[in-house]
Amino acid sequence: MKLRLKALLPIGITLILMALPAPDGLPQFAWRYFALFAGVVAGIILEPLPGGAIGLMGVTIAAIGSRWLLFSPQELAKPGFDAATQAMTWALSGFANTTVWLIFAAFIFSQGYEKTGLGARIALLLVRAMGRRTLWLGYSAMLADTALAPFTPSVTARSAGTIYPVLRHLPLLYDSKPDDPSANRIGSYILWVAVATSAVTSSMFLTALAPNLLAMEIVHTILHLRFTWMQWFLASAPGCAILLLLVPAVGYLVCKPEVKRGDAAVRWATEELARKGPVTRAEKLLMALVGLALVLWIACGSIVDPTAAALAVIVLMLICGVLSWQEVMRNAAAWNTLVWFATLVAMAAGLSRVGFIAWFAKAVGAHLIGFAPLTALLVLLTFFFFAHYAFASVTAHVTALLPVMLALVMQMQGLPLAPTALLLCLSLGLMGVMTPYASGPNPVYYGSGYLPSAKYWRLATIFSFMYFVVFLVVTVPWVLVVGSRTFLSVVGQ
Repeated sequence: MKLRLKALLPIGITLILMALPAPDGLPQFAWRYFALFAGVVAGIILEPLPGGAIGLMGVTIAAIGSRWLLFSPQELAKPGFDAATQAMTWALSGFANTTVWLIFAAFIFSQGYEKTGLGARIALLLVRAMGRRTLWLGYSAMLADTALAPFTPSVTARSAGTIYPVLRHLPLLYDSKPDDPSANRIGSYILWVAVATSAVTSSMFLTALAPNLLAMEIVHTILHLRFTWMQWFLASAPGCAILLLLVPAVGYLVCKPEVKRGDAAVRWATEELARKGPVTRAEKLLMALVGLALVLWIACGSIVDPTAAALAVIVLMLICGVLSWQEVMRNAAAWNTLVWFATLVAMAAGLSRVGFIAWFAKAVGAHLIGFAPLTALLVLLTFFFFAHYAFASVTAHVTALLPVMLALVMQMQGLPLAPTALLLCLSLGLMGVMTPYASGPNPVYYGSGYLPSAKYWRLATIFSFMYFVVFLVVTVPWVLVVGSRTFLSVVGQ
């Protein structure tokens, strides 16, 4: 799609919706705000500009046009009401959001992995230890991603930027070439396991996927609920642990490698580790610092705010010389994500502010009376999961659909709010396996030459259904039954 069309479509969607009369029960100013929100979501999906720029445009337009988009006539009529100041306070509110800064901090952790080479060293050590059998080589790829996931919210940086550069060397050691029938010797299997694993680890840890944190903030905005890093992990761990064990084994069956064993990978990893030399001071410091962050997130959440803990670790990284301030300033992905998510948090909060969420929940909720709670939950989860076929970004999926889903949850009698909201969020990472465009690293693996279109879609279909079945059979009952009695019982309004 040409850039001009990509730019015109979001504008056209916004203008067409604004020109329509508001539905019954919704004020016209709230409908106009929704039209702007829909245009922003379209922009995120089509990406005529980077996400941060799209979000900044959205809040800027809303702030400038606040008298027509944000505020009701009753608010504007109040004596002393300063619309311009109130609008800018709303527009910049996302930059004061602790979750947004936690995402930023986790991106800096990821930068530390890349600069020190610790991520690549972990992958090489696993290949050296487990690379004599192809199946175990698949498990080494899985373990490498799992080790990096808690501190790498950019799944693209983790999988495509750190894991893939190591793994892409392995097939050639066994004469397995891209865009060639020999790709089936070992290359297709290894690379599929890597990209499929990234979807599971993205669901396993709150900080393994940036949209997870965005989703948590939307849940807080609409339902006034907060989940800790540990609550997320306890909820996801049983199902995700099963999937992590299944991915290399099932991949071995449905993407059968012709090479079953060999020492070439072990020899190559050994040579690469020798070239890297002993573990450096920077790597040791980084291991200690990310370990400190993990301890603070898990054990000290009631004493130290998770964002404060993450920022403290960044300060220590700067003091110890793991990163320089100039390197932090050059991290375009971190700063872009900070602006992008800060503006999206404000835009999502705007839906509640203008009353759209309450109106939608009331309007649709009237049609849901009579549904059994469990049936309603299964329908919601199924729709939310498989709707990702229509999205090329988990962020766009979260922004467009999660507020709507949460509005429905509010109206469904018998559905427990906290477990249901958490289950919706836990499915986000798993969606990344569904298509070649479902998540950031997928196009890299898809374009590697080892996973041609027909094979990729066949594997993606098998694994997406496997992921969803395990999610329904393991994660859903675990969160509803065990979670409601234990680790979710402390979640408050």
